[in-house]
Amino acid sequence: MFKLYFAPTSPYVRKVMVSAHCLGLSERIEKLESAAHPVRRDERIAAFNPLAKVPAMQTADGLMLYDSRVICEYLDSQAVGSLFPREGQPRWLSLTRQALGDGLLDAAMLARYETVARPADKQWDGWLDGQLTKVWAALAEIEKQAPHFSHVPDDIGLISLGCGLGYLDFRFASLNWRAGHPATAAWFAEFDQHPAMVATRPFE
Repeated sequence: MFKLYFAPTSPYVRKVMVSAHCLGLSERIEKLESAAHPVRRDERIAAFNPLAKVPAMQTADGLMLYDSRVICEYLDSQAVGSLFPREGQPRWLSLTRQALGDGLLDAAMLARYETVARPADKQWDGWLDGQLTKVWAALAEIEKQAPHFSHVPDDIGLISLGCGLGYLDFRFASLNWRAGHPATAAWFAEFDQHPAMVATRPFE
């Protein structure tokens, strides 16, 4: 049994859970309650991860793992899965797509924190605009690659991108990211209906 500090709104936790569903390991994960926050530290999470960020996981033999990249690769190794290609160009392409999806999420979350976690008198429009510029740049790159994507979450890069787009739907619906990104929108419409994505949709 694995123990995972869990937040239903976290796209990085979702990435772990999508991977677990695809690998047949979701029923072996015990979800622990947490209250991760960029300012208010949750010491429960810190018992697994000194940064007090989710996801943080304890393995059956007591090993503490964080962040989502490490946890997903660990789960893949436990299931002898294929979410992480082992060698050659497929591996580097997958890992780079994972970095693109995580980068989109990093920027989107920093943009959200600027408006919901920072006091109004300290918010900086330039910072918000800078983070959203990164989001739009990531979307432009995804749009170039989307015609070549699989429609099932069989690769950690695609899982990361799918969770990134799902987070935009969840927290930034006003961006209307589908406008101007038809290939990405078409890909995600099918990808997002996979059972692993449906089972892990965020909620408040």
